[in-house]
Amino acid sequence: MATDGNEMGRNTRLAHSGNNPHDYFGFVNPPIVHASTVLYPNASAMAARSQKYTYGTRGTPTTDALAHAIDALEGSAGTIIVPSGLAAVTVPLLAFLSAGDHILIVDSVYHPTRNFADTMLKRLGVEVEYYAPHAGASIASLIKPNTKVVFTESPASNTFEVQDVPAIAKAAHETGAIVMMDNTWATPLYFRPLDHGVDISIHAATKYPAGHSDVLLGTVSANANCWKQLCETFYTMGCCAGPDDVYQVLRGLRTMGVRLDHHQKSALAIAVWLEGQPGVARVLHPALPSHPDHAVWKRDFSGSSGIFSIVLKGGGQRQQHAFLDALKIFGLGYSWGGYESLAVPVFLGDRTVAKGPYDGPLIRLQIGLEDVEDLKADILRGLEAAAAA
Repeated sequence: MATDGNEMGRNTRLAHSGNNPHDYFGFVNPPIVHASTVLYPNASAMAARSQKYTYGTRGTPTTDALAHAIDALEGSAGTIIVPSGLAAVTVPLLAFLSAGDHILIVDSVYHPTRNFADTMLKRLGVEVEYYAPHAGASIASLIKPNTKVVFTESPASNTFEVQDVPAIAKAAHETGAIVMMDNTWATPLYFRPLDHGVDISIHAATKYPAGHSDVLLGTVSANANCWKQLCETFYTMGCCAGPDDVYQVLRGLRTMGVRLDHHQKSALAIAVWLEGQPGVARVLHPALPSHPDHAVWKRDFSGSSGIFSIVLKGGGQRQQHAFLDALKIFGLGYSWGGYESLAVPVFLGDRTVAKGPYDGPLIRLQIGLEDVEDLKADILRGLEAAAAA
């Protein structure tokens, strides 16, 4: 059922998209194909490569099943599967940028994306410029004749500003630039980038699609205009993911809808509760009416996930670390989207135009699948420790 229609509910599409069991003797799940070499029936077929599968790096039934499932969710012309979320950022950037080109990147971007831009892209002769998360249509003033890519991430990594993606896409397309979006926070269940003018949709499938903190994977989906160039670069780089990882993400995808519902409900309950807690200056969650970008979020998004940040009321790193060290349920670890709750300190020192100001140190919370009351009690331990530090 690789071409499921959007008239079906999201959980139905998640349960059935990507493969037809009757293609594999009725087995519900597709086979895990471990492959490098693919045999041809004869020399002429080999010379013409006139068969669906030609070599392990160029796709297998396993990778096709996941790619077709993602296409059904994204409404995309094609999807590539790569070994990590960061690879899902770097491959399309390399596909569409050359020496002498200019790229605009939102200043609140995921730090490894910034690091790649500031090191590899600059070394390859690409001009890198960062813009404010709230640029919206005014980004037109930053676009140059050599601007080839506008990179968005909404909500923003760690600080959760919501970008006006349709306005940015309109301005970029008027000059021929393409728009990429890291949509890991919302997943295609809560925001479909290609429906809002984005050309390339990027996801760290490590997060919600996999859902169990045990696999690394990335997906990149393109519209019809960009698919050929993205796919050709992917084949050229040989940056393919292993079949076992692909299968685990496909399996996780089946339950992503019900998991996201739980993450959303729990995170919102905790975010609302945190707004009334002493020691908390701000809660940075775009689904809260108090968030300055709530109207834009409500216009474009159909839901929220389980990750947001809080700003402690005063203090610095000592208070931030005291909060984190007092936690017993929340783990201290990077990544998110798994079943377990996590907390990390937020560092804004690498930013150029989106530094705040904030009333105190920031802490990012990933709300997992645990009981809300237990998580509240754990957060209270952190707040009390920060107050006493």
